[in-house]
Amino acid sequence: MGSAMTLTRFQSAALAGDPPTAPRVHLVTFGCQMNKYDSLLAEGRFRERGYAVAPTIEEADVVLFNTCSVREHAEERTYSWLGELKREKTRRPELIIGVMGCLAQRAEDEVFKRAGHVDLVVGTRRFQHLPQLVEEVRQRRAALAQGGTGLAPWNSKGARVLDVEMDDAVAVDRSREVYTGGLEGFLAVMRGCDLNCTYCIVPKTRGRVQSRPISDLVAEARWMVSQGARVVTLLGQTVNSYGEDLPVPSAGEPRLRGRQGRPSLADLLYELQGIEGLLRIRLITLHPAYVTRALAEAIRDNPKVERFLPLPAQAGSDPVLRAMKRGYTTELYRQRVALLREVVPDIELGSDWIVGFPGESDPDFERSLEFMAEIGFAQNYIFKYDPRPETAAHALPDDVPLESKKQRNQALLAKAHRVQLWRHQQHLGRHLEVFVEGLSERHPGWLQGRSQHGLPVAFAAPPGGDPAGLIGTLQGIAAEEATPFGLSGSIRPAGPQAPGAESPGSLAQQAASLGPSA
Repeated sequence: MGSAMTLTRFQSAALAGDPPTAPRVHLVTFGCQMNKYDSLLAEGRFRERGYAVAPTIEEADVVLFNTCSVREHAEERTYSWLGELKREKTRRPELIIGVMGCLAQRAEDEVFKRAGHVDLVVGTRRFQHLPQLVEEVRQRRAALAQGGTGLAPWNSKGARVLDVEMDDAVAVDRSREVYTGGLEGFLAVMRGCDLNCTYCIVPKTRGRVQSRPISDLVAEARWMVSQGARVVTLLGQTVNSYGEDLPVPSAGEPRLRGRQGRPSLADLLYELQGIEGLLRIRLITLHPAYVTRALAEAIRDNPKVERFLPLPAQAGSDPVLRAMKRGYTTELYRQRVALLREVVPDIELGSDWIVGFPGESDPDFERSLEFMAEIGFAQNYIFKYDPRPETAAHALPDDVPLESKKQRNQALLAKAHRVQLWRHQQHLGRHLEVFVEGLSERHPGWLQGRSQHGLPVAFAAPPGGDPAGLIGTLQGIAAEEATPFGLSGSIRPAGPQAPGAESPGSLAQQAASLGPSA
């Protein structure tokens, strides 16, 4: 294996109370928050079977990689780490190495071909069975060592185990687990995706949508808060489509705020609001087509819900959006933003963008520049188009040269920084309610957190006392400086707004003044 310095990328904290002689598992997680949530679920299953959590690979009996397949870079990163781990497997042949998650689901046979030392490949809906599957590997090894031939016919890989079935409902009860989420707990309200965006592999790797009952979600949120969480982030590939797959109420049953009386994200927010000790509710990620007045009103009515919505536009050109099969036009997007800002005037928005999608012309890209400024996004994440196997877009000609993709990426990034700075400046002179997440990594003696609008805020700790004592609390901060990446200020009691300060909700009317050259 590589040096000790290299291994720090794998390290995780072992929890007190782990039996010193128990088999030990180490999980390495790549990708999105949903993957992190799945790793916690998998870790809980191992603990139920008597395993301990190893802080490093060298101390583990089982090493599992929870993988991402959204972009080629994410997959190659996994293979790079697997390559490094081959030396450790040579040193310790008894070590069990597994790959789980989206890469495992998309390319199970490829994993075994490219990394022959991998013992176990497990899909996105089977990881709850990991302890049993690890034991299956051990049994197969023992049978082969004794010359046995009675291995299951569905697996022709000797001692290896492959399980990527998609017909399993994921068990997500965490109430018997040791809570490891810290101040922010992640709550998956649904799994899978029913959309057909042409560039996206998620529907293939995670299957169709399965929403969880509101009662289960509230119970899990209460459990996390009882264990120390102060922020709960609701996760879903399209979190505001929550409940679309749940049954329509029968005659005599209460009708909720979703389509045809189904449960909806709005209903869930009202239920979560009443949890004592919960300070913030965050949402990841929304789709414009599922933005409703009921959802906007739920955000307005529930002060614990963060006034920030990640609402990816992906492009500002209607022809490109049609090619992506995003299910909306720029005009529909404008209407949804107008609705949100009408009901929640101080809401802030974030967006993902893809540049260089097949067929994207120079005028198409210019429209994305203009649309970013028009909407006025407070946060932006920009990606060059990356053709992914088994997506619909993979069949399209990748006709935008790489150099053009790089140039567009840089141009849109520069625009994003100007738009973000302008948007953040509108909060100067205002009193912000900041959830304190920890000590500042850049400014000794400072703390950092997020405002009620989801913006990063750094501020100086008050003189005297222990700054760490403020972590996990809400603090009133006067915003004094703005950058494209956040705000800074100082602790100050709530008071009147600065004279003449603009309401963030009115900024949409000014956005066009930025223009493509802003």
